[in-house]
Amino acid sequence: MKILVPVKRVVDHNIKVRVKAGGSDVDVANIKMAMNPFDEIAVEAAVRLKESGQAEEVIAVSCGPKACQETLRSALAIGADRAVLVESDAQLQPLTVAKILGTLVGREAPQLVILGKQAIDDDCNQTGQMLAALLDWPQATFASNICVDGASMQVTREVDGGLETLELELPAIVTTDLRLNEPRYITLPNIMKAKKKPLEVIDALTLGLDLAPRLQTVKVCEPPRRAPGIIVPDVATLVGKLRDEAKAIQ
Repeated sequence: MKILVPVKRVVDHNIKVRVKAGGSDVDVANIKMAMNPFDEIAVEAAVRLKESGQAEEVIAVSCGPKACQETLRSALAIGADRAVLVESDAQLQPLTVAKILGTLVGREAPQLVILGKQAIDDDCNQTGQMLAALLDWPQATFASNICVDGASMQVTREVDGGLETLELELPAIVTTDLRLNEPRYITLPNIMKAKKKPLEVIDALTLGLDLAPRLQTVKVCEPPRRAPGIIVPDVATLVGKLRDEAKAIQ
């Protein structure tokens, strides 16, 4: 079985982002970038399937500028066998990324595509579902456990009422949740090995796809600051304030 794992380059989750002065976008100049955390989980899941003998090859894929090669090298260091970068300096929105991934699926013919459920920069949670629709493949989202059994797989996912287990026929699309696994620590020897693994670069324009964005960002602004709390002298005053504020909201 061959597994395709898309990964995205985002601002490191430990960094506090700032909005540009004009409110046009988030300022990422001289900011530490990293692999999207949900995509790390997806890579780890694919590598574990390979280590268990259920997969022969794990291919990491990224769409974006040349700097995404660094993110792909991280995926290779986790354990992916090779990487493909579809290079483009254009703003790639979820539908465009899904179309690019669909083209790569046709080229690589994987039996399973594992994605992070969402990216922490835009929180769209759309690419996996769009890819499944374009390919007409079965999908399971928010996976907290996966088990591959020959030509099918079982996926456990968390829903409001508890846990739901789905059975999918391969090929299929799976998006990962935080509880699926904990990605391994990338060691220096594996970082050095990753530098020798193949990384193919494809110009996005050669794929013959429409890369034009469908959405336009009107304005980016920071969330409003939280109002400071107040101290009340007793419970009666607290109850009165809660009652009066509830009436004001109504």
